[in-house]
Amino acid sequence: MAPPARYCVPGERLCSAEEATAGSGTYTRHGFIFSSLAGCLEKRNEDSGLPVVSVVRDAESQLLPDVGAVVTCKVCSINSRFAKVQILYVGSTPLKSTFRGTIRREDIRATEKDKVEVYKSFRPGDIVLAKVISLGDAQSNYLLSTAENELGVVVACSEAGVQMVPISWCEMQCPRTHTKDFRKVARVQPQFLQT
Repeated sequence: MAPPARYCVPGERLCSAEEATAGSGTYTRHGFIFSSLAGCLEKRNEDSGLPVVSVVRDAESQLLPDVGAVVTCKVCSINSRFAKVQILYVGSTPLKSTFRGTIRREDIRATEKDKVEVYKSFRPGDIVLAKVISLGDAQSNYLLSTAENELGVVVACSEAGVQMVPISWCEMQCPRTHTKDFRKVARVQPQFLQT
């Protein structure tokens, strides 16, 4: 009878890089092989020496944000150094459970990073498109960036509770009261528009 498959979580250390070769769903760092996915550990013996260690995701398992993925998130809170967000979608796929993310002040814009002010870029409740630049773990958040024209605020509500309209790359306007608010506005690409 085969032993039960070992379940791995992202960032879990699997074995020494001297014992095996990193396969799909894994990465090597500091002489060890780590899991980059949530899934089952597989060890295949190859003819050429070391066994290959890989992590295979179950069809039903949780989709996780990956470095370079574009995610949709909701701003929960802001301070002078960063915005805290909840990641809701990876690409166009909704997540079964939400993940926490952080957009640091220096990751908001690609230019004039020292002049960026978080409160002029995001407000709690905003829906933001961002790119994952670093994986989180159980204790910390995913690090996200909006430092591209296509990334930033896509949906924001005014104080009157009306969805605001972008009028430039750094401002949105309330169609009811005509008041303007500063935001880091995303130039939304057609593939992200749902009709």
